Amino acid sequence: MTQHNLTFPSTGESLHIVENLIDNVCAKMHLDEDYYGNILIAVTEAVNNAINHGNKQDASKMVTLEFTENDDHSIKFRITDQGSGFDFENIPDPTNPENLEKLNGRGVFLMKQLSDEVTFDDNGRVVELSFKLAQHA
Repeated sequence: MTQHNLTFPSTGESLHIVENLIDNVCAKMHLDEDYYGNILIAVTEAVNNAINHGNKQDASKMVTLEFTENDDHSIKFRITDQGSGFDFENIPDPTNPENLEKLNGRGVFLMKQLSDEVTFDDNGRVVELSFKLAQHA
């Protein structure tokens, strides 16, 4: 099992740090482009939500990204913010007709579509995205 932790301020510039980590992880693991795209979009959505919704772009609040490569050919990204959390059980469905025109509200939907498993913890302050590599490699 391999693990890496990154902690960074809640600013838009921090997304470059996350993108670089994902680039390095996917290159090291020789993942194909489609799977790389799924990981990139899902993880950056989670980090973006932590920065914008969780920590409200307060640069004094940190986001932590933990990456774990497991022996069972799966990888996990755990994103933690310092916000007040949210009700992850009652998220509007972005595919409902009344929500199609809205500019936001698709992040959690995308994470669930692109990851093999999404879990929330600590009142929504922690999201964990799991990817089973054996299915995609």
